[in-house]
Amino acid sequence: MRIAVTDPIISAFADDLRRTAREHEWVIADPEVPGSARAAIDGADVVICSRLTVDDMTGGTRVRLVHATGAGVDRVDAGAVPDGVPLCNTGHHGPAIAEHVMMTALMLRRRALEADAQMRRGEWRTVATVPGSAPDAVPYHRSLAGSTLGLIGFGEIGRSIAPLATAFGMRVVALRRHPDAGGPGTELLDAVYGDDQLHALLAESDVVVVTAPLTESTRGLIDADALAQLRPDALVINVARGALIDEDALYDALAERRIGGAAIDVWWGAPEGTQAPPAVHRFAELDRVVLTPHFSGHAREVFTDRAADIARNIDLLDAGLPLERRVR
Repeated sequence: MRIAVTDPIISAFADDLRRTAREHEWVIADPEVPGSARAAIDGADVVICSRLTVDDMTGGTRVRLVHATGAGVDRVDAGAVPDGVPLCNTGHHGPAIAEHVMMTALMLRRRALEADAQMRRGEWRTVATVPGSAPDAVPYHRSLAGSTLGLIGFGEIGRSIAPLATAFGMRVVALRRHPDAGGPGTELLDAVYGDDQLHALLAESDVVVVTAPLTESTRGLIDADALAQLRPDALVINVARGALIDEDALYDALAERRIGGAAIDVWWGAPEGTQAPPAVHRFAELDRVVLTPHFSGHAREVFTDRAADIARNIDLLDAGLPLERRVR
C-alpha cells in the first residue's frame, strides 16, 4: 500500500511507523513545500494527518483509510473524507497532559512565577524578611490539598487527571454530557454535573480544567457569564482547544484580577512555523499566567505509542480486519 504522512509531528517518528508496518510504500510530505500534502496523497491508500482539507484530497481517489494522529478530528474537514472511508484517531496523550495540568496548577497555586521573578530581580521576600507584610508583598501561596478541581469533560484527559488530583488530596468534580453514564474513573469523582450545570461546577471549583472536545455546542462555552461564577482566586487551565473559552472574557478577567490565574496551552489562532500567532490580547504581559505552545501532550512516549496504534490499524486494513478507534 502507498501511505501518505502529512503530519509534521508524527513524521519525526516515521521510523517507528516503518518498523511496525514495513511492507508498504511511505511518502512523507514536506510542510515547508506548498502543495506537498496534496502531492503525497495523490494515489495513496492511507492518509496519516493532523489536518486535512478537501483540496488536499484532490487526488485521493484510492484512499481507504484516513488516520488522525491525535484524539481530535476537528481539523479534518468533514467533506475531505470520502463516504465509506473510515476515519480513525489515536490517543495516549492523557497521562502527559495530566502531568502538565498538575504542574501548572502547582506553579500558579504556589505563586512560583512571582517568587521566581522576585529572585531574578535580586529580591528575597519571605515572611521572615518582610514580617507583617500584606499578601501581595510576599508570595503567600495555598496548598492544592483540600481544594476542588473541576473538570469540564471526562474523556481520556479527565480520567488521567482525576487520580493525580486525588493523590494531592483534592476533591474532583466533573461536567459530563451524560452524568449518570458511569465508566472508568468515575469512582474518583466526588460529584458529577450535567451540561446544564456548568455554572454550579464553576462556583464550586478552585481549579477549573477544560478538557472537552471543540464542537458547535462547546465553542465559547466559557464566556464572561461563566467566568463570573468563579471565585476571585480560582484558576483556569485550558488543554482542550482555545475556542472553548471566550478570549476577550478570559483576558478581561485576568487583567482585572477577577480570577486568580490561568494556564493557556491552546490558542485562538494558528502559528506560522515557529512564529507565535498574533494575539488579540497581550496575555504575555500579565502575571499569574502560564503560557505554553500547545505542547502539554508532547511527551516522546505519546508519539511512539501513537505510531504503534497507526501501524496496527494499517496492518488490520491490509488484512481486511475491523479497525480500532474508528470515529466514523
